[in-house]
Amino acid sequence: MPDDIDLPPAEALVEAQRLLDADRPFHAHEVLEAVWKAAPEPERELWRGLAQVAVGITHLRRGNTRGADALLSRAAERLVPYEADPPHGIDVQGVVQRARHLAGHPQEGPITVRLMS
Repeated sequence: MPDDIDLPPAEALVEAQRLLDADRPFHAHEVLEAVWKAAPEPERELWRGLAQVAVGITHLRRGNTRGADALLSRAAERLVPYEADPPHGIDVQGVVQRARHLAGHPQEGPITVRLMS
């Protein structure tokens, strides 16, 4: 991924989902992190949480369940405040539920997440 990624939220979500679907969660993290760093203050924690979900999945892929549990749990807590009014068509509730499930049951089912409804 280029160091100077600069995508608007809608495009970043599509690209991050494409990368997650292609089993490239660390690259998805980089896309989401770029939006997090450029986001207006009210949305910064949303994008930070999404980036942490992608890093948590990266840790699961590498067999680091302890690190994954910590990141996925922290990400879920960071995303909860956005559940009532999710911006950009993000399925915040679904992402929170999936992150918590992956944190608590890393061996159950595929290691995937859907960012948008």
